[in-house]
Amino acid sequence: MKRTLQLLAVLALAACAHPQSSDDAFVAAADRLRPAVILLTMNVPGESKKGGPDTEYATGIVIASGSWGSDILTVQHALEHTWHHLATVGNKHKVPVHVVAQDADLDIALVRTSAKNLPVAKLGSSDDARPGRSIGLLGYPIPDEFENEGLGLATSLNAGRISALRRDAIEVTLPIVPGESGGPVFLADSGEVVGLAESRFEDERSIGFALPINEAKRFLHKHDAAHGF
Repeated sequence: MKRTLQLLAVLALAACAHPQSSDDAFVAAADRLRPAVILLTMNVPGESKKGGPDTEYATGIVIASGSWGSDILTVQHALEHTWHHLATVGNKHKVPVHVVAQDADLDIALVRTSAKNLPVAKLGSSDDARPGRSIGLLGYPIPDEFENEGLGLATSLNAGRISALRRDAIEVTLPIVPGESGGPVFLADSGEVVGLAESRFEDERSIGFALPINEAKRFLHKHDAAHGF
């Protein structure tokens, strides 16, 4: 008993000496969410017929998965006039996906792959997206540029804050870089997804916007009720 009490005292002192910082919580939250974030690649018409198609990129999050396959949430605008859709899982394996449902007004789309039992993102509530809260964004900014430089494929992490709640949008202090659209905007302390990265102002690129996750949930309730929504 005495030895147990001594051990507990040592552990308590260690915890006091090395308390978990907000950075630690943020890193841990990002680590939990990262496996559910995937890169989407699509073909788009090229500038000339002779040059062949160009490639478009977006980020997606796995919101349901099982033995049947996996459902991925992303932005609708990245899928316009595209074909040959692929998802890169774990930054390594490319698998085909097909569009299940989309809503241009909300700028949201649901795509499905046969890849089974993938890690799933934890969706939070837009009610927790309050101005001033620290947030993170996981995504794939301009992945072709990184590839051209021989830097490989990796999920990028950015940090910011919620700056305002707008009509049907969360304003964030994050520059939504092309390729990051569709990525999860998540609470830095819990890792819960509260928004889907959408766009930025061209004149002031440090201001970004995300679709509130409650809007995404209503979309999923309509189009993906079979998987728990």
